[in-house]
Amino acid sequence: MKNLKPWMAFFLIVFVLTACSEATPSIHEMALTYAAQTRTAMPTKTATPLPTDTPKPTATATQANTPTLTNDPWPVGPIDFPENVNPLTGLVVADPSNLNRRPVLVKVANYPESGRPHAGLSAADLVFEYYIGYGMNRFMGLYYGQDAEKIGPVRSGRLVDPQIVNMYQGVLGFWGAYVTILDHIEEILGARALSGMSDACPALCDDGGGLVISKFGDSKLLTELAGERGVINKKYPLEGMVFDPQLPEEGEDGSKVEILYSSSDRGEWRYDEKSGSYLRWIEDTSGGQLEMIPLIDSETEEQLSFDNVIVLLAYYTEYAPSMHDIELWGNTTGQRAVIFRDGQALDVFWKVPRNDQPIQFMDQAGEYIPLKPGNSWIVFMGQNSNVTTDEGTWTFNFYLP
Repeated sequence: MKNLKPWMAFFLIVFVLTACSEATPSIHEMALTYAAQTRTAMPTKTATPLPTDTPKPTATATQANTPTLTNDPWPVGPIDFPENVNPLTGLVVADPSNLNRRPVLVKVANYPESGRPHAGLSAADLVFEYYIGYGMNRFMGLYYGQDAEKIGPVRSGRLVDPQIVNMYQGVLGFWGAYVTILDHIEEILGARALSGMSDACPALCDDGGGLVISKFGDSKLLTELAGERGVINKKYPLEGMVFDPQLPEEGEDGSKVEILYSSSDRGEWRYDEKSGSYLRWIEDTSGGQLEMIPLIDSETEEQLSFDNVIVLLAYYTEYAPSMHDIELWGNTTGQRAVIFRDGQALDVFWKVPRNDQPIQFMDQAGEYIPLKPGNSWIVFMGQNSNVTTDEGTWTFNFYLP
């Protein structure tokens, strides 16, 4: 743990004692007691207002000389995306009016397992995945080029959420948060933080079960709810990503990706040559033994399929066993990432030049690395995570920080 302060150590002890005394760890009651103390000690993060004259990423010489786009929209990015092209997928959208709004990001639970299969993840342009403590992970889907009527199960917000949401100029749909974290989210996002704990239905509703896995969201209705609460929905600059169907030459075999948070929390991506995308598999222990099964979207009844799988190594700060932040905004010079596309692995760097711009991917020389046009699944692994390769299989074992 880096720079552990007295208040952090105290908070950690309380968490550990709670974990030992309960079957399911919960800090909701403790958060109410220690909120003021934690809020005072936590580093302050604020969103930088978008300047009137927004600086744009500088294109490389190769991209600057790209022929004018005609019938073929590729390659596109990192700047000057055509009006009908989604800057987060590189694809022409069926309804360009969808781009005249803020992206909608929705928190989706991966635990408890009884909440699976998830709903609506296959409709997301981007899905972010990260560690939440106790050997578990959580997802956040981003909806921009298209909507999903049912997304979930929706769960609580975390400290890193406002960083991600602000980088994509979005609104956040979530179901409450520990009071300290909720204050942090609202401080950065303001009215763009849409919590199901308030009067948010029908945009965010409990389906009647009254359980942690019975809450679901609708991305189109969340856009409308944000507008009702004074959020300005218009087309914001979302530049910085590059897309090209042509695979860069410097790749190596990357036909399988294993993401391991613990011995019982496993995700796998297996490249499918027929579709040209990666299919998601997930652990199942219902039979008494762990086995990997296809991860299905309950809305489509089809296995999750993504064109790009991207694993980023990032620095986690652990305030308590289930309270983490991830350093994203501060990474302006670049850290390691591995992009998986077309069955190949590209060892690159990721950075966030500003806290209101999407994540960018570059090689060692600073040249933009193109993603395959389509959807992307982005995983934040700890900086000390172990990375191994074996005949096209890349295994990422999660370790803090």
